[in-house]
Amino acid sequence: MTQHSPTVRDVPTPDLFPAAFPDGAFPQVIWEDGERPASLPIQAWTTETTHRDGQQGGLPLNTADGLRIYDLMGRFTGGSGALRQAEFFVYRPADRAMLEGALDRWRGGHPVEPTTWIRATRRDADLVAGLGVRETGMLASASDYHTFHKFTPGGRAQAARTYLDAVQAVLDAGLRPRLHLEDATRAPREFILPFVEAVQALAAPYPDSQAPKFRVCDTMGVGLPLEGAAWPRSVPRMIRELRAAGLRAESLEFHPHNDTHLVVANSLAAVLAGCAAINGTLLGKGERTGNAPLEGVLLHLSGLGLTGDADFTVLNDLNDLYEELGQSVPAKYPLFGRDAHRTRAGIHADGLNKFWPMYAPFNVPALLGRPLDLSLTKDSGVAGLIFLIRQHTGTELAKDHAGLRALHASLTAEFDAGRQTAVEWEEIAERALKLLTEGPVVRSGS
Repeated sequence: MTQHSPTVRDVPTPDLFPAAFPDGAFPQVIWEDGERPASLPIQAWTTETTHRDGQQGGLPLNTADGLRIYDLMGRFTGGSGALRQAEFFVYRPADRAMLEGALDRWRGGHPVEPTTWIRATRRDADLVAGLGVRETGMLASASDYHTFHKFTPGGRAQAARTYLDAVQAVLDAGLRPRLHLEDATRAPREFILPFVEAVQALAAPYPDSQAPKFRVCDTMGVGLPLEGAAWPRSVPRMIRELRAAGLRAESLEFHPHNDTHLVVANSLAAVLAGCAAINGTLLGKGERTGNAPLEGVLLHLSGLGLTGDADFTVLNDLNDLYEELGQSVPAKYPLFGRDAHRTRAGIHADGLNKFWPMYAPFNVPALLGRPLDLSLTKDSGVAGLIFLIRQHTGTELAKDHAGLRALHASLTAEFDAGRQTAVEWEEIAERALKLLTEGPVVRSGS
């Protein structure tokens, strides 16, 4: 029998890649030499659309709740610059009241600038002229799916004329227009690029403070993060062509939806290609499958070194607010779902007991303000019990603790008898607390 020499060598200490996975921060992007994209902006940030697209997607907001969300946005971003703007509807009295309350707070030092959203028509442009905002979004549907079927008789030229007339009205009102290129990832290059050029030409005589912005909207979530895919589905290709057309990174936003599971990947692809702002919602509220979850995007922008550190622990309060409104996030929603950091497997629990970073992507308790948790199932083993008791009492019982073994045997008997639901701490708390006085422990206060 041939003996093979091992090629894997032992080392005296583990390599945990501390530059990529630092103790007190989200995972960092470490570029190979020469691989950092030249198109990457110096800074990147996010903008919020909870009061517009989140509400449109079913979030039931009255004025008071809308302002509670806006206040939480301010606490979340603080002075980090991670979240810079929030947009509001202007059509209903409750929305106008939300906007007025937000403007009052912003003038008093709130870090998130309120903006508005309108359809790109002259009549809507007149609605925002005297509201006190500096910038308004304008719905400018860009695909032939829209331009041929929204207008009568329809077509690209008619749509462009309507939009440009509204842009003129917004510029004349002293505001900055932000053109929302709806359905851009199904829109022809022959509409988007000439239209962008026409808007820039129209705005050229106005002050730089009114220089137009453009929001590239992946309205149906069909965009791809692939460099080599053809127009219009390649998000990075479209961003690069818009940059080549003279738009600065800070003049571009990307607004994706999650219909095909690519919302964060597409957001990062847009930034890598030269787009400075991602528009979405905290905790992903929005139409259908939702908008870009800004907490997920910002986690990675922080790892890219492009943004300041927001206070992610504040999103626990936002999560609670959404639960009050009957709009809680799914249990397995990343980062902030009830079960996002909950394990059920004994092998994971054993790993958490021995070295908790083994089964945590980063320091979850410190950065998110959420515990690593466990639900007991037939697969959790004694290790699961040890972990759960330690999490709730600070005391770790020895594996050979007689009472611990008896409790585990009792739970195993329940599962063997057909129990399908997991056992949570509340169910075993009384029995577990009694064990702390009955036998050896490994350590306390850990």
